[in-house]
Amino acid sequence: MTTVNHIRTGRRRGRWLAEVGWRHVVAVLAVLFSLFPILFVLSAALNPLGTLSTTELVPTGGVSLDNFGELFDRTAFGRWFLNSLLIAGVASFASVFLSALAAYAFSRMRFRGRRVGLLSLLLIQMFPQFLAIVAIYLIFGAITDLWPSIGFNTPWGLLLLYLGGALGVNTWLMKGFFDTLPRELDESATMDGASHAQVFFRIMLPLVAPILAVAGLLAFIGTINEFLMANVFLTSSDSKTLAVGMYGLVQGNQSNNNFGIFAAGTLLTAIPTVLVFQLLQRYIVSGLTAGAVKG
Repeated sequence: MTTVNHIRTGRRRGRWLAEVGWRHVVAVLAVLFSLFPILFVLSAALNPLGTLSTTELVPTGGVSLDNFGELFDRTAFGRWFLNSLLIAGVASFASVFLSALAAYAFSRMRFRGRRVGLLSLLLIQMFPQFLAIVAIYLIFGAITDLWPSIGFNTPWGLLLLYLGGALGVNTWLMKGFFDTLPRELDESATMDGASHAQVFFRIMLPLVAPILAVAGLLAFIGTINEFLMANVFLTSSDSKTLAVGMYGLVQGNQSNNNFGIFAAGTLLTAIPTVLVFQLLQRYIVSGLTAGAVKG
């Protein structure tokens, strides 16, 4: 009887491993793979020597916060942090707002050029904005001479540059979400005397809050991590963003000596994105899936 029980138990374990257990193994491996770079950066930030050559996955030479102190003493990290928050926050808000206006118009209104406009927005996204860097550089060179407050080395100039590519994928995502809302809502509000602006702000926007949160999160992450355009337009130390300033720490022959400071800055740089993700977390799942129902 005992032998039979052992055989049944072995079969159950084998069936569990074949159906469910392998998924746990894959999940554990994925978690370990994801945590490896985080642990390495954390170890480098707490390494008192602050060099790449002495950094280990598990710190054995002690733990220190000196790298964080040197980060603020030797660099303008605080200024970079504020610049990035300002640019990413305003750019993501403006991007979501403009995309919502465009998506509402494409979803609810019928006008000449509607199909061409949608296809144009989609095709333009195939070409990265960096391809026009020479033309944009010349334009902003003239703008800097006429209006220095929105030219080179200013957050407002870079903000205008980002807003130039605000429409596109977000408009398509939001349009798909607007298409899922019944048109009876618009018609009943119009019958009650509401204008298009009142319908949009008072009825539509609260209902599409999930996709607004998703688009805002994606825009915030993309803007705060953007490097190529910012590196061209921001050259003075006080005007740099986090991506540009942090790159300067490991540029050239300084990568080994400044790696501990760089790792400390990397951890602090991740804080805004994590906070924004936590604030918008309850909208993200529904926002990513609902827009794919129609459109």
